[in-house]
Amino acid sequence: MIELFGADYSVYVRSARLALAEKGVAYKLVPVDVFAPGGPPAEHLARQPFGKIPALTHGDVTLYETVAILRYIDEAFEGPPLQPDDAPGRARMTQVLSILDTYAYRTLVWDIFVERVVRTRGGAPADEVKISSAMGQARTIVSALEALCEDGPFLLGDRPTLADCHAAPMLALFWQAEEGAMLLKGAPKLAAWLARFEARPSFAATGQVRGEKAS
Repeated sequence: MIELFGADYSVYVRSARLALAEKGVAYKLVPVDVFAPGGPPAEHLARQPFGKIPALTHGDVTLYETVAILRYIDEAFEGPPLQPDDAPGRARMTQVLSILDTYAYRTLVWDIFVERVVRTRGGAPADEVKISSAMGQARTIVSALEALCEDGPFLLGDRPTLADCHAAPMLALFWQAEEGAMLLKGAPKLAAWLARFEARPSFAATGQVRGEKAS
């Protein structure tokens, strides 16, 4: 049995869950709240010394870091392959994964989505300076991903890859912010891809889809 440790609100946990769903692999999601008073529980720190999520156990294999988990899910189990067959395609997939981790997550999720959507949900004001400061980087990220979109229904062509699984949770949240919706309207290939991917059963099975009330 695969155990995936994390929280269902996490984009990184959802990335791993999407890969598992696309592969058709059963797993158990074990809740871990890294924002709990006192921080992550000791048993989680034994799995993930940096206190982040997700972590994964499968038999005697324990992994942390999402990209490592994604590759393990694809390579260790039967099911549709989630990595391109050729070296240039795999390199392009890795490039997208790196863009998402290095530039997109902090900017699109924390600096824009959390400020514009999460903070204001309870009546608190958004930090307009933080949002404004993030917009230049957000434009660069969206433009770069738009340029990397290939012809076909998925980010990298005719079949889903780990790049789709990693990008969709972040961009789905970003789209909920008015700034995100505006930038994505100017990136027609990226916006069309996200709308298609949100319609997949794996996306519906792993969390909120756009148009639903955010929890």
